[in-house]
Amino acid sequence: MSFADFQWRNIDLNLLVSFAYLYRYESVSVAAEKNCVSQSAMSHSLARLRTLFDDPLFERKGHKMVPTERAHMLSPTITQILASVTHELLTTATFEPSLYQGVCRIGLTDYAEFIFAPLIYDAIRQQAPNAQVSFINVNRSNYVTLAEQEKLDVVIGSIPTLDSAFHCEYLYTERHVCIADPKMVEIESGLTVSQFAGVEHALVSPDGQLSTQVDKVLQDQGMSRKVTVATRNFLTIQSLLKQRRLIAIVPQKMAEIACQSHGLGRFSPPITVPDFDISMLWFSRKERDDKSIWLRQLLKAVIS
Repeated sequence: MSFADFQWRNIDLNLLVSFAYLYRYESVSVAAEKNCVSQSAMSHSLARLRTLFDDPLFERKGHKMVPTERAHMLSPTITQILASVTHELLTTATFEPSLYQGVCRIGLTDYAEFIFAPLIYDAIRQQAPNAQVSFINVNRSNYVTLAEQEKLDVVIGSIPTLDSAFHCEYLYTERHVCIADPKMVEIESGLTVSQFAGVEHALVSPDGQLSTQVDKVLQDQGMSRKVTVATRNFLTIQSLLKQRRLIAIVPQKMAEIACQSHGLGRFSPPITVPDFDISMLWFSRKERDDKSIWLRQLLKAVIS
């Protein structure tokens, strides 16, 4: 069928917008709110979509409207169509970093902010001297919500589970090391597993838990350690270790800063501690946005 032969009078671009919101939020009421229309209008759009595609598209399961297989198949094409309309038809101005006077909103996990915020700020200001930079603290549990609420351009950190609304690019792999005050803990020759377990431990714990995979590894070897303090903040860990007989397992880049600024020492853990990946995430709908492309390239160069 040719372009001219198709019955275009039955197609309303707003229906594709409604589909995108329904697919993203799996709720008629939330999709209506995000699209700034009434719930009845969104329900009417869903009915028209079902007729148009001859499929239920979204079926109620509990409190959610779960996409059907047909909806999953349609989503990439509809997303591409809306992105093309937005960025190729409706966007005319070319993004110029040197002229940009807006805000770069960057979501960072606590660790990523501690390590990279100064470097990111300098790099952005060098290319976009009139820009402002806003760092928003995120974690693997809330990054989806905060990215939407705070209109984040990108998110950087260790995010093992990727939400379907995001694209992701691997940056580098971080490994763990141990740090302690060498005046309080004899670490020059490293520690055996038994010695390691015999010293009290401090944790950097994003969720406040007082145990990690390390405890499971020690348990498998018939040992246990005593964790006496946990904090979400890397800066706090540095202060806690100073002049105290405490050990902490931290990412290597954080250890380098802590050892230099607080006179701490580092050594390799006597047990296996898994590495973790640092990645950069952004909304799929921003894939071809000029500002987003520039910022992603800049951040990748800074961090990688």
